[in-house]
Amino acid sequence: MRAEDLLESLRAELAAVEEAIRSHRFLDSLAAGAVTKERLRAIAGEQQRIIASDRRSFAQLAARFPSPPTGDWFLSMALGEGDALALLDGYAAWLAIDEDWLREYAPDPRAQSYPAFVAWLALNGSVGAVTLAFLANLAAWGENCGRVAAALRDPYNAGDDAVAFFEFFAAPPPGFRENTLAVVQAGLDAGDDPREMRDAARLLQAYELLFWDGLADEL
Repeated sequence: MRAEDLLESLRAELAAVEEAIRSHRFLDSLAAGAVTKERLRAIAGEQQRIIASDRRSFAQLAARFPSPPTGDWFLSMALGEGDALALLDGYAAWLAIDEDWLREYAPDPRAQSYPAFVAWLALNGSVGAVTLAFLANLAAWGENCGRVAAALRDPYNAGDDAVAFFEFFAAPPPGFRENTLAVVQAGLDAGDDPREMRDAARLLQAYELLFWDGLADEL
């Protein structure tokens, strides 16, 4: 089985939930300037936990699967999460969020279901399941991040530092699709179960939608 063929069939299968993510009402409210400062702060509170957890998960995956190209891919993802975590500081500073606020923030279980599943995959998932799930998921996440960055600039008048976190995710790094497909193919060639891979992608997309649902409370 070709990794690219599996990805394309999976995208068709997940089209409805992907559209629900891309057209989420939270994004419309944000573009209209209707999201309160409290909900804007919630993004930082949730993402600080999500990114820190995902970085540890990718490091765990790199330890489980150290051989190239798989180990290199997981290490690059862990490094990227570290870069994103640093950029989140600019968004937090714009909202006058300090360490005490972050420590006291009560995360929403809907938002945190995503990193919880990634952590489960880090312990139990196959190479193909993890990489295909992220390849299928990151397109919608990236597009939404681009919309968040644009909305924060207007009407919220956020500056470059405040939107840098979202712009970081808005476009994948050069060669990301090709490099990830190569790792998915390596998993398939090693005998990873395509059904498990599809299930992982389906669940990760569903948890991504729950993240946006949690942010949209009270809007």
